[in-house]
Amino acid sequence: MSWEDVNGVANSLHIVTIEETLTSFEQTETLIMNTQLPPASSRSAFLEKGYWIIAPLDYMDTHARKLGDIFSNYILGAEKPWIFVSDPQAIQQIFTNEVFEAPGSLNKLLAPLTGDYSIFMLEGDRHKRERKLLMPSFHGERMRDYGELITDITHKIMNKLPLKETFIARDTLQAISLDVILKVVFGVYEGKRYSQLKPLLAGMLEIGKSPLTSSFLFFPILQQNLGFWSPWGYFLKQRQKIDELLYAEIRERRENPDESRKDILNLMIAARDEEGNPMTDQELRDELLTLLFAGHETTATAMSWALYWIHRQPEVYQTLMQELTSLPSDANGMDIFRLPYLTAVCQETLRIYPVGMLTFARTNKESVDLMGYQLPPKTLVVGCIYLTHRREDLYPQADQFKPERFLEHKFSPYEFLPFGGGSRLCLGMALAQYEMKLVLATILLNYELNLLEKQPVKAVRRGVTLAPKGGIKMELLNQRPQPQKTIDLARTV
Repeated sequence: MSWEDVNGVANSLHIVTIEETLTSFEQTETLIMNTQLPPASSRSAFLEKGYWIIAPLDYMDTHARKLGDIFSNYILGAEKPWIFVSDPQAIQQIFTNEVFEAPGSLNKLLAPLTGDYSIFMLEGDRHKRERKLLMPSFHGERMRDYGELITDITHKIMNKLPLKETFIARDTLQAISLDVILKVVFGVYEGKRYSQLKPLLAGMLEIGKSPLTSSFLFFPILQQNLGFWSPWGYFLKQRQKIDELLYAEIRERRENPDESRKDILNLMIAARDEEGNPMTDQELRDELLTLLFAGHETTATAMSWALYWIHRQPEVYQTLMQELTSLPSDANGMDIFRLPYLTAVCQETLRIYPVGMLTFARTNKESVDLMGYQLPPKTLVVGCIYLTHRREDLYPQADQFKPERFLEHKFSPYEFLPFGGGSRLCLGMALAQYEMKLVLATILLNYELNLLEKQPVKAVRRGVTLAPKGGIKMELLNQRPQPQKTIDLARTV
C-alpha cells in the first residue's frame, strides 16, 4: 500500500495522519513565532499597577523613554497585558481598521459612576443606536441656544469672588461647569430639585479628587458596603439619592412634555430610534451621569489649565486680549467660538496636559500586525493621548506652551486627539469646546485676575483624568469697567 493509500484510508476514517500532524505542528510553531508582544517593564504587575495609579505621567514618560512608541504593561493584571501606542500611524490603524473593535465591557471600570446602560458600556448595534439617538443633542447648531446661559452662569459665579483674596481656579470653574451641566444638560434650574441635586452631584464628583479616593475604581475588592459610614456604602447612598431625583425629573418630563425646552435631557426624551422607540428611563439616567462625569470634570479641568497658561505667559495673554477686545459690537457666541487665537490657546491647553490620558481600549478580533508586532487575538490596545501629544517630531519643544503651533500647522485626528477618536469619539466635544471658549472669553473680558503660583504647576491624577495639582491659586484684582462698545457674548443668531 502506498503513502497516498494510507492517507486515503485515514481520511475516510477521520484519522489524523502523520503528515497532517506534522503540518499542524508547523502551523502552531509559526503562529507562536509570529505572535509577539511589545517590550514591557520588568516590574511585577502589582508594582506596575501602583506606579500607574500614583504617578501616571512619570509612568508613561519613563516607559516611552525606555521602551519606545509601543509597549506592553500589566496595569490591570498579569494575565493580559495592555498595549500602549503613541505612534500616529498606529493609532490611525487602531481607529480605522475593522479588525479592531471597542467593546463596552472594557470600560467596566466606570460602571459604578455611569451605570450599565451608559454609552461607555454599550457595543455593537446597541452602541450605534445610542450614538444616533444622542448625536442630534450635540449638533453644532444646538450650541447657539446655550450661549446666553453659559455666560450668565459665568458672571453669576465670578461675581461672588471677593476682591484680592485667593481662590482656587479649578473649584470656581468646576462650579461654573456643574451649573452648565445642571441647566444645559439636565434642564434643572432654581428650585427644590436643583438645590438637592447640586450638592449631591458635587459630592459624588469628589470621588476622583485623588488616587486614594478613586482607588475603589481600580480595585473592585474595595467595593464593600459596610454601612453608610464606609466609603463604598456612603457612595452607594449618595448615588441612590441622585437616582431618585433624576428618575422623578424624567417621569415629570414624560408626563408633561414641553417642546419649547432646549435642554439636552428634553431632546433625549424626544429622540426616537429607527423603529420609533424612545430611550428607557434607565438609559436616560445613565447617559445623564455619563455626561456629568465625562463633561463636567474634564471641561472644568481644561478651563483651569487654560487660565493658568494664559496668565503664566504674558505674551499669550496680550495676544489673546487683543483678539477678544477687537470683536465687533454685534459679536455673538459663535463669533467667539471661531476666534483663531482663542481656538489655538484651547487646543494647546488640551495638548500639553490632555485631561484624558488614553483613548478607550480596543481589542483585535484576529491576529494583526501593529508596528511590526504580531498581536494575538483579543489583545487590549489603547492610544496614549498624552505621549502622542508630547512627540517632539510632531510638537517641537513639546513641554512648552505654544499656541502658535496650531496656527502654523493642521494636525491630523491621529496626532491631536484630546477627545479620543473613531467610534468612541466624545459625543460632547462640541459642547465642551463651546463652553470652554465662552467661559474664558467672559472671564478675560470682564475680570482681571492674577496668578499666584510661583512655581510650575504639575499635573496629577484625578480619578481617570489629569488635573492641576492644588487646583491653581489665583486672585481677582478687579472687575473691568464696561467698555463703551458692549460685546454681547450671550447673544445668539
